[in-house]
Amino acid sequence: MSKVVLVGANHAGIAAANTILDHYPDNELMILDRNTNLSYLGCGTALWVGHQIDSSDQLFYTNKEDFVAKGADIHMQTNVTRIDYESKTVFYEEDGVAKETSYDKLILATGSTPIAPRLPGMDLEGVHFVKLFQDSQKVDALLAQEHVKNVVVVGAGYIGVEMAEAARRRGKNVRIVEAADTCLSGYYDPWFSHDMDKVMSDQGIELNYGEMVTSLEGDGTVSQVVTNKGTYDAELVILAIGFKPNNDLGKDHLTLFDNGAYLVDLHQKTSDDSVYAVGDCATIYSNALHQTTYIALATNAVRSGIVAGHNIGGTPIKSLGVQGSNGISIYGYNMVSTGLNLAAAEKAGLDVAYTEFEDLQKPGFMDENNNVKIRIIYEKESRRVVGAQIASYTDISMGIHMFSLAIMKDVTLEEIQLLDIFFLPHFNQPYNYITMAALSATE
Repeated sequence: MSKVVLVGANHAGIAAANTILDHYPDNELMILDRNTNLSYLGCGTALWVGHQIDSSDQLFYTNKEDFVAKGADIHMQTNVTRIDYESKTVFYEEDGVAKETSYDKLILATGSTPIAPRLPGMDLEGVHFVKLFQDSQKVDALLAQEHVKNVVVVGAGYIGVEMAEAARRRGKNVRIVEAADTCLSGYYDPWFSHDMDKVMSDQGIELNYGEMVTSLEGDGTVSQVVTNKGTYDAELVILAIGFKPNNDLGKDHLTLFDNGAYLVDLHQKTSDDSVYAVGDCATIYSNALHQTTYIALATNAVRSGIVAGHNIGGTPIKSLGVQGSNGISIYGYNMVSTGLNLAAAEKAGLDVAYTEFEDLQKPGFMDENNNVKIRIIYEKESRRVVGAQIASYTDISMGIHMFSLAIMKDVTLEEIQLLDIFFLPHFNQPYNYITMAALSATE
């Protein structure tokens, strides 16, 4: 029997804990987490804040009692202060009392922290990140205040776009300020992201692209956002610039990736044989790049936790790598992607081409029908698919899973061209948009 200490209990930590408790009950598991709650589904924040769901209750899928019932020794509102890796000792503070515990195996699931720009006015009231459940509660409460009429969202990634929709649904004047020239540029090519820009503009969201925030102004409470191009009223500022790995507990001992994440192998093991790292604090292997990278997604976190749990339990399994599959739905417009977009492929030094197609989802005689667009990105020499993007008001999300598998298996564009795809008017056209995109390749 081994003693396993798990630091951090959100998605990755929970997956690791459940794997150990369910499959390897002979191990002693101690869980340390500094929060008051477990398993908050942050991806549902905008739905709750935007009043698209009734409450936040179902955004939690487990609790402390579930782990106690399985035999875990779990400590909430407990802050780990340091780790002595030589003596395998974790030092922590609980209820104001300094304590320590030993371990045979250690799992770091410390997640990520929001990127906080060094701007004048960051300490003003009304300036918020959206990471924890408590952050969401504060933003929700402010949106209920009559004096909050103008909301500025800084950053047009997934969280920024979703929170802009949520605030607009609450009847606020909403403005997005983003340094790039379009939204969602880390995931989608402009052919797609400009469509989402129009969706937001049509709903009254102001888009200020190519702008950098220089300061936040106000007398105790934020009242204006100043950029390099203008000044905008704001009683609420939501910062959604991105996240960085939380490596405070191991940065001086463990090998780090170039962005500060713990460098792990396919077993989730760090440079210390007794230490595993999972979730947003750790690296991941990209099948599109064929190399280690960093992709902070909840789905990746869960898979990494499962892998670590089995390896610690004694079953040596390897991660299959990831593609970074993701999706977003704003005002009913759905966009999904996997692998690399053109900008990411170029940054990685890949010589790629792309093929695309746009048409109605179903035959023209079908009443319920929407336009659909698709782009497939592939390496010119090997012909292997390295990325795909699909968008429509129809739910086309399941199609991206096929491309995720294609990237993982190094499927070529020619294999996609001859893929057996069924036809039925209720679902698609005789010449499916996936087939047509693949057949339309000119390089």
